[in-house]
Amino acid sequence: MAQSARASAKINLFLHVGDKRPDGFHPLQSLAVFAELGDALTAEAADDLSLSLAGPFAAALSGDDNLVLRAARALAAKAGRAPTAKLTLTKNLPVASGIGGGSADAAAALRALSALWSLDLDEADLHDVAAGLGSDIPVCLASLPRWMEGRGELLSPIASLPHLPLLLVNPGIAVPTAGVFAALETRSDVAWKLPPDRFRDMADLLRLLDSTKNDLEAPARRLAPVIGEVLTALAALPGALFTRMSGSGATCFALFPDDESCKRAAAILSAFKPGWWIAPTSVPEFGIVHEDIGQDIGPVGP
Repeated sequence: MAQSARASAKINLFLHVGDKRPDGFHPLQSLAVFAELGDALTAEAADDLSLSLAGPFAAALSGDDNLVLRAARALAAKAGRAPTAKLTLTKNLPVASGIGGGSADAAAALRALSALWSLDLDEADLHDVAAGLGSDIPVCLASLPRWMEGRGELLSPIASLPHLPLLLVNPGIAVPTAGVFAALETRSDVAWKLPPDRFRDMADLLRLLDSTKNDLEAPARRLAPVIGEVLTALAALPGALFTRMSGSGATCFALFPDDESCKRAAAILSAFKPGWWIAPTSVPEFGIVHEDIGQDIGPVGP
């Protein structure tokens, strides 16, 4: 039976980067959340391993050495079996855009193939496979809000998060992550502690975000000045509460008080910038405490 998995867009609400470690990686801290919008992957039984690409951004990818195929081979090696499956990836997210599309696709492949192959691997095994493929892939496995540390593989759960309407905007350019890190000049403290209180509402979350930044924004803007134009346009939209670049760019986001204001803002911006990728979406509420029953109802998100 075919297995399907969603590859949700990953948004770094903030991203602090420390000095390069001896192993060449940069320590970081980030609050990562996952949007309703994303790519889709399907895995079917087959005699060999193949990948078909579809969707609006399929042409920007190569099917020969895609991260999805590398994930399939790595998982098969871990399980001691042949990597046989027919994979279909519907690419709805722009490529090299700072919202974890490739990492989310690889994580979706690990989930779908684990089910297709009926593998008896625990969460730690999958995490090890994911970490060996890329720093962003472990957090994409569950696609739930996480406090990220280390090079991205050290993950702490977030107690709760409110529903977050957000508008994603990409000006149609790919920004190479390695180039952005190479141009990084100013770094932040990465010794923050995970806030003990829950993010019960938007105001609570904004108080944290106002004291943070994305360290990669400045070097990304030097490489691609249009990112500054995107951020200015987002901040000028009616109802925008907070704007920032995600990951290494060039996708930026704005938070809105409700879904309708987010959709209206998307329509306004689309009229002025028809060549940009403009996508209204949201982050589902997660682990919200309902005061009337006095207990945590657990994750409500994907």
